[in-house]
Amino acid sequence: MAHDGTQRVMDAYLQALLARGDFASFFSPDVVWTFMESGDEVHGRDAVRDLIADMHGRAFAAHPELRNLLVGDGHAMVEVVFVGRHTGDFLGIPATGVDVRAPYCVAYDIDGDAITALRAYFPTTVVRNQLAEAAQAAAAPAHV
Repeated sequence: MAHDGTQRVMDAYLQALLARGDFASFFSPDVVWTFMESGDEVHGRDAVRDLIADMHGRAFAAHPELRNLLVGDGHAMVEVVFVGRHTGDFLGIPATGVDVRAPYCVAYDIDGDAITALRAYFPTTVVRNQLAEAAQAAAAPAHV
């Protein structure tokens, strides 16, 4: 795939994602999301869409800040800061209302007009620690 085709797909995908539009229409039916931290995988357009929608809209009221987009022939990478308020269950932690910030990257494979793979370098441990620290601070007795 030519560089300009990859750029076009990524620009349209990111616009749809950040606008909470139909970003899943850019996924191949058999797209694979891989959490690089754990190796866990999510397979299929609907499952990957639901994972992203959960992170951005249910577990967190998220507003990712795009820092960089690098594009090559059939491959792309984004550098993002995940910014969101914890509003729902995340890794077994119920909503805390805590605001989190965590940098992450996602590498993409693109074939034609479809994203076929996403490899997320997302620091779940960092986010979990931010939530745990905030919960401990909230539970600590107030000093007068």
